[in-house]
Amino acid sequence: MGIILWLIIGGVIGWLASIIMRTDAQQGIFLNIIVGIVGAFIGGLIINGGSINNSGLTVQSFLVSLLGAVILLAIVNLVRRGSVR
Repeated sequence: MGIILWLIIGGVIGWLASIIMRTDAQQGIFLNIIVGIVGAFIGGLIINGGSINNSGLTVQSFLVSLLGAVILLAIVNLVRRGSVR
């Protein structure tokens, strides 16, 4: 059940991050899930000392994951286009 929850929450976080970074039209559900999960890891590295499983599903962990996903999309945009949108 935990992996299904990771996929659902990762998809929502990736989708919200893609809306914030205006890359929603370029991504599908699979890429949104990947961005959400990798973003949670990046956010955990930056904020929580390296763990994405440090706490349960809270507003704080959701926001940290969203921040990490936005940072990931900004880095991808920087590499792909040479500028952050």
